[in-house]
Amino acid sequence: MRISTVDSLAGVPAAQWDALQGPDHNPFLRHTFLAGLEHHGCVGERWGWLPRHLLAWDGDRLRGALPLYLKDNSYGELVFDWSWADAYQRAGLAYYPKLVSAVPYTPAGGPRLLLASDAPADLPGRLIEEALEQTRTLGCSSLHVLFPDETQCRTLQGAGLLRRTGTQFHWFNRGYRDFDDFLDRFTAEKRKKLRRERRRVVEQGVTLEVLEGRAIDERHWAAFHRFYAATFDKRGGYATLTEAFFQSLGRDMPDQVVLVLARHGGRYVAGALSFRSHDALYGRHWGCEAEFNSLHFEACYYAGLDYCIEHGLQRFEPGAQGEHKVARGFEPVPTWSAHWLAHRGFSEAVAKYLAHEQEATEEYMRELADHLPFKKT
Repeated sequence: MRISTVDSLAGVPAAQWDALQGPDHNPFLRHTFLAGLEHHGCVGERWGWLPRHLLAWDGDRLRGALPLYLKDNSYGELVFDWSWADAYQRAGLAYYPKLVSAVPYTPAGGPRLLLASDAPADLPGRLIEEALEQTRTLGCSSLHVLFPDETQCRTLQGAGLLRRTGTQFHWFNRGYRDFDDFLDRFTAEKRKKLRRERRRVVEQGVTLEVLEGRAIDERHWAAFHRFYAATFDKRGGYATLTEAFFQSLGRDMPDQVVLVLARHGGRYVAGALSFRSHDALYGRHWGCEAEFNSLHFEACYYAGLDYCIEHGLQRFEPGAQGEHKVARGFEPVPTWSAHWLAHRGFSEAVAKYLAHEQEATEEYMRELADHLPFKKT
């Protein structure tokens, strides 16, 4: 078994990479997705995401991997460490570069240590140790593993990384027959409000199209990318994902792409892009050219819930943040990240901070759970 480092997935056999997932089919860990980010200029020096993926080989067979990036900023990570970087700077130390294991711009949980079904038991530890050695060799301040699943977060803790707990809002399918069956669990007041939101969209003359896979053609992608870029223009951010990247996903992994487009007056005015696995829907990007009452909720949430119920998907993860999701039936759930800081003093300070933050996060989730719209039983 040897572990190597590559600065591109282009030369890694796609079938071998995808086989490391087993039956989970997480769309964001597909070779198509990660290699597409590289090929279409969505990561790289311009954006401060330099690939340094770790690969574990047994002869010419890939047995494990760790997606890894060398970073000179914290943009697009969605586990916020700006205050840590500021503290380093005020102490006269350099926080960047750092090493990050993540799916760029994607706050979706899943494995980060990708392992073949018959991988040796010590391979996770070897990959983690190699990542730590890379951190030291490259002179990085720290190593960060973002949005691993809970089991792998415990593995990372066992290797000396600090656990950080965050919060997202997910919907769970409890065998609903249709959207009305889901709403029957709501209190009368909350149910009335949600139906009013859906009705407003119709009353404004807006209609929605839900497109999958190869039904999405170039004109659809062109319209959606326009909406996507407009969102960043409004907020002063960077539209890092290119139209060519989106088109490649529609071409190369069509069974995992779901696009909702809103039409008004004969033209497309908004869109929401989601991805699916065998049991989950992941809401990712949204944009609009004109403002319509409640259209964001309809395109980003309610259309997704309809899709999950119709296709028997068990959960819907609509992205990071957003307390407004609670009133619409999305429940607060924990997310995880793991961190290793080379500077002992800062590591100890961050450990204390994370212990207090976890208590506050758990209390925050308990409080929000009391505001779910469901009838008390």
